[in-house]
Amino acid sequence: MDFTDINLMEDEKKFEKVKEGPSFHCDLCDSEVVREIADVLVMGLSTACVDNTTADLFKGPAFVAVDMRKEMIEYLTQRSETYVAEVVVQEGGADAETSDHPTEIISDFIDDFASSKRNMFSRVSGWLLSETREDKIDDFVQEMDLSTFWLMERREAIAKTLLRNVDFKDKFHCKMKFHTTEELTEHRNQCSFRYIRCINEGCNVSYSELHKEKHDLTCPFKILPCEQNCSTSLMRREMDRHCITVCPMKLVSCPFYQVGCESTIPQSMVVQHCSEFLRSHLVQILHVIHKVASAEQLTSRVEQIEKSSSVSELAAVRDMRSLTLLVKELDTKLGSLE
Repeated sequence: MDFTDINLMEDEKKFEKVKEGPSFHCDLCDSEVVREIADVLVMGLSTACVDNTTADLFKGPAFVAVDMRKEMIEYLTQRSETYVAEVVVQEGGADAETSDHPTEIISDFIDDFASSKRNMFSRVSGWLLSETREDKIDDFVQEMDLSTFWLMERREAIAKTLLRNVDFKDKFHCKMKFHTTEELTEHRNQCSFRYIRCINEGCNVSYSELHKEKHDLTCPFKILPCEQNCSTSLMRREMDRHCITVCPMKLVSCPFYQVGCESTIPQSMVVQHCSEFLRSHLVQILHVIHKVASAEQLTSRVEQIEKSSSVSELAAVRDMRSLTLLVKELDTKLGSLE
């Protein structure tokens, strides 16, 4: 066999490879939708179990949960595998007017399954509309969660399969296919559906890369500058508490608001405000003491007080009660208003 034959064989292999088409599929999905479906799965199972055992003295939801879960998974898998053929192709192709969101589609399947599992009591009574029913469903969801009956990662694995089966417009999963594992690996490192972990310290959330910006806008562990423009940087989840408790830029009422000062100032500027508006505060205190005095009389008395006492002494008093007592004392010494 010469080199010409070898090259010809290589070309034939390449042609066969192209003719067969790419065989390595990217299986990455939208993490947000996967989690939505995973949550719907456990809620649907709880609903089916509760409605199936309502008023049964010998069986509770936990008694039927294992068999019900298996049956529900089989039902959803079968429905999802035939969904495109039954709804899209038969009712007008890819442009058919039907929901294309996987969570809504799977939710409808689950509702159908749960409805088929209602016992006679559930069907003929007002049970389906009762608050007790909703409480029992929520309680059983919590019970399954506490007992690790159906772990999130297992539900997510099922959710991915269901999503790919019904996502006929390829909006929520990657449809790319490749000839080699090397090509697939290279693609997965760049795929917008690839899972990444939040870089903010303390946050353990992972999500599809396409949701990176959305998560960044809400991540409770992201370090941000204080919303009230103090010099502190802190985690988003601590922002509200900081702003209403220890932030030096927190707005507070003037210490003399009870005598008429309506100013609101940053907490760190209270001293400066009291110093700058000392005369105004003195007038307001005197107005409380001399209710019928004119503005001219009050202004004149303030000037007298300033002359008879150290301004710095007056400015050093930060609370209304102490300054009021001091002003009353000085006012008494000065005698009647002119």
